[in-house]
Amino acid sequence: MSRWFPNGCVASPHHLASSAGQAVLASGGNAIDAAVATNLVLAVVTPYYCGVGGDLLAIVWDGQATGVQSVGAAPSRATPEAIQEAITAGHGDAEVSFPGTGGMPTFGALPVTVPGAVAGWAHLLERWGSRSFGDLVQPALRLAADGFPVSPHAARFPERARTRFVNQSGWDEHYGQMRAGERFVQPDLAATLTALAQDGPDALYRGDIGSAIAQELQRRGSTMTEADLDDHAVEEVVPLRGDYRDVEVLELPPPTQGVTALTALGILEALGPLPSDPAAAAHLQVEAIRVAMADRQEHLADPRTMRVSVEDLLARGRLTAMADAIDAERVGNWPPTRPAAGGTAYLCAADRDGLMVSLIQSNFVGFGSGVVVPGTGIGLHNRGAHFSLDPADPNVIAPGKRPMHTLIPALVLRDGKPWLVMGTMGGDGQPQIHTQLLGHLVDRGDDVQDAIDHPRWIVDPADGSLSIESRATDLAEALTSRGHQVSFMEAFDHGAGHAHAIEVTGAGYRAGSDPRAEGAVVGG
Repeated sequence: MSRWFPNGCVASPHHLASSAGQAVLASGGNAIDAAVATNLVLAVVTPYYCGVGGDLLAIVWDGQATGVQSVGAAPSRATPEAIQEAITAGHGDAEVSFPGTGGMPTFGALPVTVPGAVAGWAHLLERWGSRSFGDLVQPALRLAADGFPVSPHAARFPERARTRFVNQSGWDEHYGQMRAGERFVQPDLAATLTALAQDGPDALYRGDIGSAIAQELQRRGSTMTEADLDDHAVEEVVPLRGDYRDVEVLELPPPTQGVTALTALGILEALGPLPSDPAAAAHLQVEAIRVAMADRQEHLADPRTMRVSVEDLLARGRLTAMADAIDAERVGNWPPTRPAAGGTAYLCAADRDGLMVSLIQSNFVGFGSGVVVPGTGIGLHNRGAHFSLDPADPNVIAPGKRPMHTLIPALVLRDGKPWLVMGTMGGDGQPQIHTQLLGHLVDRGDDVQDAIDHPRWIVDPADGSLSIESRATDLAEALTSRGHQVSFMEAFDHGAGHAHAIEVTGAGYRAGSDPRAEGAVVGG
């Protein structure tokens, strides 16, 4: 069952981060202050999810909903030809790339786009915060300087990544030191956080840290320059809205896959209430997701280069036609799409005044690019791995272009008022888990924590196959009988995402945190 908090709470995938956020609330800070403090601790203790070198997106409710996108762009000289030349010169491995990207490298310097997290934190605090960055960074700074004991759960991530980054100089010397039961100390990162506390985002986008980032990326074949970092800007955007039963779901617009989540939910809305039989309901959800993800492949990109408008993609008649193409009894033959792995931290916070934030921050594929900038402790993300080198692809890389983003924090309204902030890590799994959570919460009326705990399935968009938690053998058998290709993952597996949610009630908040991570929901 979910926990109840009369005045406010924070949920995140690591207990130290949630505790830091709660301490801010307890000392009089607001939800934005708490979220930034939480995120900063996550950047220290979960570098396999997020960090200073990643991007940030959020939806804030302060009486109205505002989207915040701090999404970095490709360098100003990044073209398919420039990437190919760098690969030929030995700076990137085209063999290690997502299917359908034309050989765009997944790791190394070439898929690194401008990191947006620092600018995002600064923007959130300037717009809504009541505390300074220098105050809020202190818990993270202490954990970086003094270290923290690495849990067995956390130690699995560098172990899995070590072979991936065997040729990335600097990675093993830094993150390879994360071993179960040992204290992990990051003095370079502590120095970076200190510089950011003193000089603000200028230290990265117009200062010595930015110079070190550009120099290291150029040494590894990227065209990133200090001017590219200086050009970064945070955008405030109007969230997209979609009806689902008696609620209104708000997601961020492109370049995120918020459209994908709303497409799946719109298809299910057109199909009517979910069947009472769990297998029949899951089949419809899976099919809606597969259709929506095929649509993502065809259309989503930086909105400045999209060939079809969001309004047209989410038109009610179009969603109804998609729903009509779904067979309620058998798996459909939907086109395969490009997969996007995950490596992300989602968190949410709410305070006694009703200020709420749904925030997601990421290095993309666990530990991101594998590039660790010397002297800074910053591991850079690899969001550009989702670009394509195919000129016909809507996501073809281009100067100053932003890649299609999997990050989608969500806010749900009921009767025009906030009812729920929710989200999850998981790359391709994010719109799928949004769909499953709302199925439990809205269609079934489940408790928030029970909905998060429920066994999950994840569709592989590359071939449409399903991976189901081993707790759900009956569901797996029933879906197999409908023609689905099914395999199992472990119970409470990391691959099923880390979801957290805060529900607004008449007497405060109810909230839940995902047992698939080592997080917590805390408040007062």
